[in-house]
Amino acid sequence: MGRVTERRRVIRIRDGVASTRPDTLVAEEPMEIRLGGKPLAITMRTPGDDFALAAGFLVSEGVLARADELAHIVYCAGATTPDPSPAGEDGSGEGMNSYNVVDVRLADGVPVPDITLERNVYTTSSCGLCGKASLDAVRTRTRWPLDAGPGAPVRVTPATLAALPDRLRAAQRVFERTGGLHAAALFTVDGDLLDIREDVGRHNAVDKIIGRALQEGRLPLSSCVLMVSGRASFELAQKAVMAGIPVLAAVSAPSSLAVDLAAETGLTLIGFLRGSSMNVYAGEHRVAVPGAAG
Repeated sequence: MGRVTERRRVIRIRDGVASTRPDTLVAEEPMEIRLGGKPLAITMRTPGDDFALAAGFLVSEGVLARADELAHIVYCAGATTPDPSPAGEDGSGEGMNSYNVVDVRLADGVPVPDITLERNVYTTSSCGLCGKASLDAVRTRTRWPLDAGPGAPVRVTPATLAALPDRLRAAQRVFERTGGLHAAALFTVDGDLLDIREDVGRHNAVDKIIGRALQEGRLPLSSCVLMVSGRASFELAQKAVMAGIPVLAAVSAPSSLAVDLAAETGLTLIGFLRGSSMNVYAGEHRVAVPGAAG
């Protein structure tokens, strides 16, 4: 499997003086997700938690919702990189597994939605997937009403929300070494950290969080708050809704489509969460503050 970080030589200039030094960079590699042996998507990601990433992606697309719907996930042995050593004694010379292709097998009897048959897509580490297919997946395939799972309905205080960015940042171990990773963290409504994942793509970090929850049989995440670094895009709102997460908070701005989706689905969407200041764009009934509906 690829490494999370890599070392590169850089020229460092300080006060007009140049010096040579090694620098630690976050790794970015492509990963192909196959469903039942058929190519479905390629995403640029930071290696690690690849199976959770694939599972979370399929939750976001409406393919999976429960652990028993997933048979297994494996690395594809046929996905190889050139082997620097001579061909094996069998003459195959197939090389080494790149660990950049995973195949997801659904449990017997679990249908493959049409959406997966129509798409063979490429996602970048910056924006991920978006568009009509994703929007339709939220509207027609959501199996977790936001206020229907264990611990719902939830209420969270502004003081708890205000503490989340610092707790997220403090738990970002790889960011501390590279300065180049997004993060997603799952908290209780009291602000206790449940899980955190880092990735070069913010949508991948969220998929890794959701995928781990699916694998451990913890969906829906109906009593949790999802905190993300950076902005709140439509796709991140989509992923929260598909996992049954009622509250999504971001340190930066939401997009207009994210706000529209939050209002349509009942998701609580919070942006510009910095210090004691924040904007509540939708779902204000879950924010326990005077003047909010509740």
